[in-house]
Amino acid sequence: MASDAKTQEIEFEQMNLQVGGRIQLLTHRTLRPMQHFSSVVGWVRDEFMIVKIPMENGAPIAMLEGDKLTIRVFSGVNVCSFSAVVLRVFQRPLLYAHVTFPANIQGTSLRTAMRVKVEIPAQLTRDDGAQTSVFLTNLSVSGALIESSVPLARETETVSLDFTLLSRPDQHQVRINTQALVRNVSVAAGPNGQDEVFAYGVQFTSLDPVHFTMLQNLTYEALLADRQKIV
Repeated sequence: MASDAKTQEIEFEQMNLQVGGRIQLLTHRTLRPMQHFSSVVGWVRDEFMIVKIPMENGAPIAMLEGDKLTIRVFSGVNVCSFSAVVLRVFQRPLLYAHVTFPANIQGTSLRTAMRVKVEIPAQLTRDDGAQTSVFLTNLSVSGALIESSVPLARETETVSLDFTLLSRPDQHQVRINTQALVRNVSVAAGPNGQDEVFAYGVQFTSLDPVHFTMLQNLTYEALLADRQKIV
């Protein structure tokens, strides 16, 4: 939510930048900035940063000396953004570029359990063994919002959720199964104004640490790539 965000100027160290860390790189060679994902190779303080040249359709993107870039980083607390200029390009087999060292870094502080809009099919199982096919409509590291056309559970009831996420960078499917506590229940009119839609806010209670990291990455990429996905 907009009210959750506060932008301020931050120092380089506050970005918690790590070698190999994932960044979003925007090029401005076209009328509309183009978004790409890349990673940090290293830096020399106050002189330059080294970034991998992003790949697109199996080939490195066009990048020339003097090109203007916008680079975004998620620090764990802030979404950080700064402008840079390409200083030198190293083509195959290296595929990296020197860019100007960050200055005037803007950080946007966001809540710790940011929710991302999704549409993921899931299986919900109650304590009595009854199973229902549902959809997750938003997701965070701490829980999810579930929508269903039928009643599912009561507040404070514990259910089991089973769903699949795509793991980057190879996009293989990872099955996630976790217990979840129903925190709140609401009912609203459906798209046709007649059928009811039941919404359940649930809190994960037994999420595997590996799956927690996957959900973190999902959130970070939504923050960097498309803020409209943040609930």
